[in-house]
Amino acid sequence: MALIASRTSRTSRRRQQQPAIRRGGLLRRYRWTEFGLLILPGLVLLTASSQLWLAVNLDSNTTLNMNSLPLANGMLPMLEFMVAVFVVHIVLTIFFRKADQILLPLVSLLTGLGIIMMTRLGPNIGTPNLGTRQLQWAIVALGVCLATMFVLRNIEWLSRYKYTWMLFCFAVLIPAIINGIKTLHGGDPTRDILDVGFLKIQPSEFLKIGVAIFFAAYLNDNLDMIARGYYRLGFLRLPPLRQLGPLIFILALSLASFLIIRELGLALLIYGLFLCMTYLATNKFSYVFVSLLTFIVLAYVGYLILPYVRARFIAVTFNPLVGTNTLAYNNYVENAGSQVFQGLLNLASGGVIGSGLGLGAPWLTSVIESDMVLTAYGEELGLAGLFAIIAIYLLIIHRGFRIAAQANDTFSKLLAAGLTCVFAIQTLIISAGNLKIMPLTGIPLPFLSNGVNALVANFIIVGILLRISHNTAVENEGLY
Repeated sequence: MALIASRTSRTSRRRQQQPAIRRGGLLRRYRWTEFGLLILPGLVLLTASSQLWLAVNLDSNTTLNMNSLPLANGMLPMLEFMVAVFVVHIVLTIFFRKADQILLPLVSLLTGLGIIMMTRLGPNIGTPNLGTRQLQWAIVALGVCLATMFVLRNIEWLSRYKYTWMLFCFAVLIPAIINGIKTLHGGDPTRDILDVGFLKIQPSEFLKIGVAIFFAAYLNDNLDMIARGYYRLGFLRLPPLRQLGPLIFILALSLASFLIIRELGLALLIYGLFLCMTYLATNKFSYVFVSLLTFIVLAYVGYLILPYVRARFIAVTFNPLVGTNTLAYNNYVENAGSQVFQGLLNLASGGVIGSGLGLGAPWLTSVIESDMVLTAYGEELGLAGLFAIIAIYLLIIHRGFRIAAQANDTFSKLLAAGLTCVFAIQTLIISAGNLKIMPLTGIPLPFLSNGVNALVANFIIVGILLRISHNTAVENEGLY
């Protein structure tokens, strides 16, 4: 009887302690790091929205007014966006509590800055609802990010369909290749944009995801053969043609983008992704060295035979401080080089701390909302603001490679690293183009540029990275 009474008392005490344990467990399970980091971007974005609202409404020299903002009050759009971000945060806490807690605050901050800048630029470039559209698609992109995490419960199933992804990469470029062939003998450079009802779909934004998945799956299945090589060509060891053929096919897409579609940025992205993932998988610099030599040769050939490539490189060699007030100089500045020249003026007028959000005139540069958006931030936020933006990108890249390094299987490692390289290469190409270090391309700056396709595609990448980080943590804890 004493034993029964003792067991009864222990059971009673355990039942009394269970609610407290559950409450304590819930508090421990909450994503406190992410919650704290979301507060800071929220304050920054609300402050920026308030500054923009004051600058627009208190400046009597501009045609902007309260009605020019996406809603009656300039702070409401950012409040809506932050509410959507916190909803995602709650969903992650419930279903994916082990996912990386720093990635979402970083991309949310950049996305919010993009919404603010589109709100700022929209009325001046003839699109008053540009900020509203960017806000709506940002919320849709957050939903797509969550949907990606729910669908990809097992990341490894992506690797089973590597050749399907290869065909997908080819299929999305077929319309653009056809349009490019039609205009090979003249006309403006084509853009890979498809009109589907009221939507304009840019396949290249989703092509980069397909290429990263294919490279990760193919390198994972053929890693030993590609790393060891089979045929000797000088100091280079090449894998058998069976393993080399699919890689050459993907590189042919890059060449087609360069020669036929005339999308220099897309070609650089695919080629750069190939170099990065090949080196990460094999740790053989010889592949990278030979590939870079091949790229230099092809770039030189393209420079000789393609006028649009020469025009891009002329912008790089153009010196805005030499030959001023000459006929050739003025003709270039007012025509072919006007976009790059105005972008440089934006950066110069911004100085160190910028003119202030809403107080500059970045819209004088053509296509400022997408191709040259970094110069808009440079004018109104200054050099300090650009350094902060670049630092955020570096942190995103760091988190992506950290997720890759911690993954338990080779495919997840390669996929996370490849998708992170997509962010890094895109940021490098467009930033260098805006700063006149590289030829300017049409690649959008991730999360900051206008473009619904780019925004959705980038959040799909974020969803995949978060899912890989969650799966890795759960597997390490032995909960699967």
